[in-house]
Amino acid sequence: MPSAIVILTGAGISAESGIATFRDPDGIWSKVDYREVATPQGFAANPARVHQFYNWRRNNVRGFEPNAAHAALARLERDFAGEFLLVTQNVDSLHERAGSQRLIHMHGQHDKALCNACGGRTIWHDEMSLASRCPCCEEVGQMRPDVVWFGETPYELDRIQAALRGCDLFVSIGTSGNVYPAAGFVREARAAGARTVELNLEPSQGADLFHEAEHGPATGIVPAFVERLLGA
Repeated sequence: MPSAIVILTGAGISAESGIATFRDPDGIWSKVDYREVATPQGFAANPARVHQFYNWRRNNVRGFEPNAAHAALARLERDFAGEFLLVTQNVDSLHERAGSQRLIHMHGQHDKALCNACGGRTIWHDEMSLASRCPCCEEVGQMRPDVVWFGETPYELDRIQAALRGCDLFVSIGTSGNVYPAAGFVREARAAGARTVELNLEPSQGADLFHEAEHGPATGIVPAFVERLLGA
């Protein structure tokens, strides 16, 4: 039984709840140019277009529910006696809704807003536009989705890297292995002596960096893995 676990999750864990992935052949970026809606330059050029995209995303994901994989990770956090950190690249709230608490959204969240004027962050469930007012500083026209765009630095990297250096089990779930810095986490954990495990629909780009792997739908392999781990 490990004493410290770090879990990384990607789009594959939420795909079985119905949330579209970004990088698959029929994913969101095959239909929308990310440079227009997911970069600081795109926002500066056409903020209304960016707001329209994220309003659609925010409304779209609202109807989806956590699945068995989300529930299994919440159970692992609850029943595991050692150090635990769940890091997700996903911007949905399915982990929280399943019960996860020791969680970092390294790419931000759909249901939060960030003010460019004061840096204030707030929960945001409504439509966002250039007419939106910051509840922290009262400025109008400065609100943006609190998500990490291409070219921006993911959140809480120092805390994540400290956990990777201290863990003895690193598990990557539902990730493609081609988005950095998350794709490099397995190297950091392995260099620190951790056992590394991939649970994914198919081998990721960094599959050879894992000590072991199991491939298949997350709703099947993640609960089974948690059951084995807690029973060890």
